[in-house]
Amino acid sequence: MNPFITLIIAFITLVLGLVIGYIFKHYQVRAAITKGQAESEKIIDKAKEEALKLELQAQNNALEIRETAEKEIVRRRAEIAREEDRLQHRREDLDIRADRIEHRQLEQNKRQSALDRRVNELEKKYTEQIEELQRISQMSLEEARKELLTVVEKDSRDDMARIIRQIETEAREEGEKRARKIITDAIQRVASEHVAEVTTNTVTLPSEEMKGRIIGRNGRNIQAFEQAAGVDVIVDDTPEAVTISCFDSVRREIGRRALEKLIIDGRIHPAYIEKVLREEKKEVEKDIAVAGEQAVFEASVTGLHPEIIKMLGRLKFRTSYGQNQLSHAVETAKLAAVIAADLGADIELAKAGGLLHDIGKAMDHNIEGTHAMIGAEFVRRHGGNAGLVNIIASHHHEVEQENIEAGIVEASDAISGARPGARRENLEQYIKRIRALEEVANGFDGVNQSYALQAGREIRIFVTPEEIDDLASIQLARDIAKKIEESMQYPGQIKVTVIRETRAVDFAK
Repeated sequence: MNPFITLIIAFITLVLGLVIGYIFKHYQVRAAITKGQAESEKIIDKAKEEALKLELQAQNNALEIRETAEKEIVRRRAEIAREEDRLQHRREDLDIRADRIEHRQLEQNKRQSALDRRVNELEKKYTEQIEELQRISQMSLEEARKELLTVVEKDSRDDMARIIRQIETEAREEGEKRARKIITDAIQRVASEHVAEVTTNTVTLPSEEMKGRIIGRNGRNIQAFEQAAGVDVIVDDTPEAVTISCFDSVRREIGRRALEKLIIDGRIHPAYIEKVLREEKKEVEKDIAVAGEQAVFEASVTGLHPEIIKMLGRLKFRTSYGQNQLSHAVETAKLAAVIAADLGADIELAKAGGLLHDIGKAMDHNIEGTHAMIGAEFVRRHGGNAGLVNIIASHHHEVEQENIEAGIVEASDAISGARPGARRENLEQYIKRIRALEEVANGFDGVNQSYALQAGREIRIFVTPEEIDDLASIQLARDIAKKIEESMQYPGQIKVTVIRETRAVDFAK
């Protein structure tokens, strides 16, 4: 082949290689530039994101710093305000103290002026006395003595009258205080339970057919029982119960026990009835003797005749307004002992008088006369001394009281009977009082209904809301309370509650 052609081919090949290399190199450079630009854009984007994050974080930090600074400013301002308030209070306190000091200084100045005036008056009186003495010195000895005695007597009488009035006032006040204290101490030291129930007259039956067995054929069983026991047996429509009635509480107790024993035993006929009654009579007499001895022991009274102790035990079955008379006697004895000790009286005599003051109630249904005179005569016949007899006879002022112990027993009797819960009013009086309370409330205009509650210690009044408004209801409560105070007698206090209620009613159709 021609060398020239070969050279041209080689040259062309070289040129093509160079072009291709250049192109390839350019492509590589372009690719590298493109890749670099992409990476730079990523780096820029990432930098922008980091910058944005940093900017947001910086803003958050700035906000937090600002909030913290604002809170700190608020706190500082509050502290400054508190400090200013405290300083203001201090200034006010200082002003008040300054005013007080100034007031005290004025008072002291006034007192000093008063003292100065007093000193001047004393000096003036001293001068007058000197002049008077000089005048008196010209008198004779007898005249001067007489003049001096006259002045001293006049001053002494004035002082004596003033002292006597002061002593009388102090004695009256001290006497009232001491009397209240003595009675209060006595009641506190002799605190006892409220009254026991009245001895029951009702006997419970196991079934209704037991009434027929109690009555017996042609009434022979009930007649035998009533004659032997001295009581009345009332068989009425009361289910599964009969009632025993008798004015003698001891006979009534014997009859009740005997009838209960007959019902349990089941044998009810005249011969057995008399046997059971004799047995129960002995048991009741034993209980009476034990009750009397127990009462004497509780009251710490000694030296009483056995018949007095036995008669005293009968008070176990006697009540007065629901108050057991034996418990009342023991309580009266304890109260009398406490009061006598405080007053320096005869404690033993007061105790005995308090224990026996109502002993006549154990026999007043069999003997004519008052229980005070009956009891006094009974104690006198069984060895009671004159002082004790006088206490019993005079505790209701039927005879003159001869010793201080009689007055103590009378006061103790009243305290025992009048303390809260000691006695009950009967049902009829209770109902009358409740009705009277409701009638007083119903007598006012605008009252719709009234109800007495808590045994008459509270009354609730419902008013018509169209007639009585809220202000009028307050006035109504006061008017009703005042009316109750003026027209009724009652222990303690009565709560008056006025209720005004407005109701709106509609129907859903």
